Amino acid sequence: MTRPMNSRERMLAAMDRQPVDRVPTDIWATAEVWSKLRAHFGADTDIRAELQIDGIASVVPRYVGPEMPAQPAGESIDFWGMRRRLTAHEGGAYNEQIHWPLADARSIDELDAYAWPQTDWFDYSHMRTEAEAARRHQAVQCGYMAPFYYHNLLRGLEQSLVDPLVDPDFTHALLDRLCGFFETHHRRMFETCGDLIDVAQVTDDLGSQHGPLISMELYRDFYARWHGRFIDLCHEFDIRVLHHDDGSCRLFLPLVVDMGIDVLNPIQWVCPGMDMVELKAEFGDRIAFHGGMENQRILPFGTPEQVRAEVRHCIDSLMSDGTGFILAPCHNLQVVTPVENIIAMYDEAAGYGRR
Repeated sequence: MTRPMNSRERMLAAMDRQPVDRVPTDIWATAEVWSKLRAHFGADTDIRAELQIDGIASVVPRYVGPEMPAQPAGESIDFWGMRRRLTAHEGGAYNEQIHWPLADARSIDELDAYAWPQTDWFDYSHMRTEAEAARRHQAVQCGYMAPFYYHNLLRGLEQSLVDPLVDPDFTHALLDRLCGFFETHHRRMFETCGDLIDVAQVTDDLGSQHGPLISMELYRDFYARWHGRFIDLCHEFDIRVLHHDDGSCRLFLPLVVDMGIDVLNPIQWVCPGMDMVELKAEFGDRIAFHGGMENQRILPFGTPEQVRAEVRHCIDSLMSDGTGFILAPCHNLQVVTPVENIIAMYDEAAGYGRR
């Protein structure tokens, strides 16, 4: 049996497809779920420790750029000019985007006139100290590069899907400016503390519930080269790459795995092409997997025993060789998820995951 590990050792061993003492775990959850967990366990309880969640710590630079304009009550704006409104739903609320800053742009001149973020808008000086503190106990993540997703956020989903078809030159110009910032911003972060960083996200949401959002041809023509450059940037600093890709993204996986991703998330196995056993068989000798736990039916609406069965299903499928898997929900745990199901998930992982 593998010697006992701490959370940092366990997570990194799984990412590197090395033996682990038990399956490592992570969590994503809405604010309402955290409130439910605090109400259940007590406000002073360390919930992550109580549930034996390993997790990943994050370090980010501080924004020190131009002052944000005032927004109406319940609304916010970020340094991209994206505006969001806190929108209530049953039992909780989400910050939903209501303004896409480049939605009406039609020319490269309009792209040049947009206030693209600059690296001098950020203070990177504290990041090294924070990374040093975090890595005493946990794996440390830094960075998020997502060209397709940010194209969506800048232009709106529908317009961003149309852009490459109707105006390729405009689309390339937009991506050059967007990804140019991503590249210089992350190089600054990595030069500051890259030797202390374990993993960065080169990510996107290329899949829907039923299939890919764009064709392979469009992916290769517009987005793939940027994913490749960002992956190479991370590896230049010996940083592992986690690639998040929701839904049915199977079409793109051979290419992004060949580009050098190290971890794939979130493995929505109910979507076409995302069978966990098949993914492990095809890619498990080159990448690790993060996620797996079905979060549309089983976690919110199943029984605790069904949740436990799903934990076993994920471990048997994605950790069949004893490593290369970090168990986590496929998305934020939602407010409708019973606390009993959350407890069952991590309790089963702590027991069944010792294999």
